[in-house]
Amino acid sequence: MDDDILTTLKLLIIGESGVGKSSLLIRFTDDTFDPEQTDTAGQERFRTLTPSYYRGAQGVILVYDVTKRDTFTKLENWLNELETYTTRNDIVKMLVGNKIDKDSHEVDRNEGLKFARKHSMLFIEASAKTKDGVQCAFEELVEKILQTPGLWESDNPGQGVRLGEQEPRAGGGCGGYCSIP
Repeated sequence: MDDDILTTLKLLIIGESGVGKSSLLIRFTDDTFDPEQTDTAGQERFRTLTPSYYRGAQGVILVYDVTKRDTFTKLENWLNELETYTTRNDIVKMLVGNKIDKDSHEVDRNEGLKFARKHSMLFIEASAKTKDGVQCAFEELVEKILQTPGLWESDNPGQGVRLGEQEPRAGGGCGGYCSIP
């Protein structure tokens, strides 16, 4: 593939409030972590934006907190919303179990993997705090989109984050975290 070719992809990050959606994104784009970060986009007052938020997306990251089972059980609701509002049948889905750096996990890795397989999703466990799995999650999602014929060709260029520019860092690679069901 020619290195000069750039394309813009629309990726969504969805999940319950407080699971670390913003932290994952900020860790990936800026390589920073703010323990005081709060998710705002999922708040009720933003619900009227939902249809336009989903429209035209090629990929979605569904996030749950491995230390809070209710964020995992509510994933079905997020999948239903995705199905209702997405305009593509071939959207690529990635399930991310976040906050693996914390103790007292309530959701086992195998449960996440089983859910991902059931719904034909990519799966990874990650920590926005320690960087584990973060870069891999985004790169695997984009790679799968690029492998899906007709999904990523677009005639509306825009701004975005360029993947693969950074040098690999210790702990920043996939390191066996990614699972493609």
